[in-house]
Amino acid sequence: QVQLVESGGGLVQAGGSLRLSCAASGRTISNYPMAWFRQAPGKEREFVTAISWSGSSTLYHDSVKGRFTISRDNAKNTAYLQMNSLKPEDTAVYYCALGRLRRSPDARSREYDYWGQGTQVTVSS
Repeated sequence: QVQLVESGGGLVQAGGSLRLSCAASGRTISNYPMAWFRQAPGKEREFVTAISWSGSSTLYHDSVKGRFTISRDNAKNTAYLQMNSLKPEDTAVYYCALGRLRRSPDARSREYDYWGQGTQVTVSS
């Protein structure tokens, strides 16, 4: 059974940084794209960023380009989201997701079969 566990969320002031981790178990992630989505209160879940299974290709939502960086360590079976220059509008529950075998990174949530439970990120102004 595949499990994804996010960690690293918390409360930070605007302009600060956080690093989220997504540890996978039950499957080796090395041949699967990974992604991060987020959901703010009262809003739909939205795409943040995704990375190819090899790590050579990434996608970013325009709102986080230049501020967020997705990465992966296949040896540790873990994906990461480095978030810099955080803004209050980044406040949300952040979810990691595991895609399908050797597919390209994709912004559509339906392309991901496994999801973590989420970690709260709160950015104060």
